[in-house]
Amino acid sequence: MYKMQSSQLYNQVSLETRVAGATPHQLIAILFEAAHNAMLRAKIYFDKGIVAKRCEMIGKAMNIIDNGLRASLDHEKGKEIAADLERLYEYISRLLLQANTRSDVTKLLEADKLITEIAAVWQEIVPMIQEN
Repeated sequence: MYKMQSSQLYNQVSLETRVAGATPHQLIAILFEAAHNAMLRAKIYFDKGIVAKRCEMIGKAMNIIDNGLRASLDHEKGKEIAADLERLYEYISRLLLQANTRSDVTKLLEADKLITEIAAVWQEIVPMIQEN
């Protein structure tokens, strides 16, 4: 029990340290990583049949997408890209809701695939940001 608490505390401190020193671009990358990790954990709980924990992890992923990624969109600067991402994040949240309410792991996997693909594209724009 103590080991588990120490591990959780270490992870929390590690995350807080990463966030404190992060650029805005890195903060978005951290949100992608956190959403992906929550979905991975939800998949584990799907496989084990632990419904309450599955719901908790799917809810966490939805919260990150809706209150982190969607909320960070700048519609004035981003114009069409921001609007497209808004719709994509909304779709991903809908997939997660369906995964949860219908106990449909394929919806969860689709949502995770989309987040992973968006995160990969996000990482590709790092050199472009650094050059400017």
